Amino acid sequence: MLLYDERAELVEFCLRMQDDELTVGTSGNLSVRLGDHIAITPSGVAYDDLTPEAICVIDLDGNKVEDGLDPSSEVPMHTSVYRATDAGAVVHTHPLYCTALSVTMDEVPPVHYMIALLGGPVRVAPYATFGSPELAENSIEAMRDRFGALLRNHGATTYGDTLAKAYTRSLYLEWVCRLYHQAKLIGEPTLLPPDEITKVAQALNSYGQTVPAR
Repeated sequence: MLLYDERAELVEFCLRMQDDELTVGTSGNLSVRLGDHIAITPSGVAYDDLTPEAICVIDLDGNKVEDGLDPSSEVPMHTSVYRATDAGAVVHTHPLYCTALSVTMDEVPPVHYMIALLGGPVRVAPYATFGSPELAENSIEAMRDRFGALLRNHGATTYGDTLAKAYTRSLYLEWVCRLYHQAKLIGEPTLLPPDEITKVAQALNSYGQTVPAR
């Protein structure tokens, strides 16, 4: 079986995505790239029923390389991200606050410095039908110089060099969107200047520690 470890990791993160309320029902999809192959979640399968064997493997053109279930309808978006960036993983979600802001705004403003994890204010890609080449193209343009984007009237997509990093960016993007929503209920949010976001982004590059092995 190709990419077994990557398939198992996708199952683990799908269950996390469900628990973290980054999706609803069978919506949302995740993928991991290894060389010329991509492990990607199947279309329309309940996350509780997923197994490594149910995960699909495709090539960079979106073609299936193993028999099995059909891959996510968002294959065009995933493969486009891999072709346009150095991504090792892509996470596409339908979280409530990201989606709410995608309906009402053109950009998620710098209301908190953690938006630096996404590369700065997050753009909203113009609407296109799910699974379409147009949506893939719009997503790539919105993610230019960023690690994620909102998709108009749809959801959000993030990427990273690992699945853990791509997923963490999805969590923070939803949190920043929720923060902005909550702040607007109180008054007009104060926004951070671009130079502060740049400074934080540089600091975050060296942030974090590794727990020593026992």
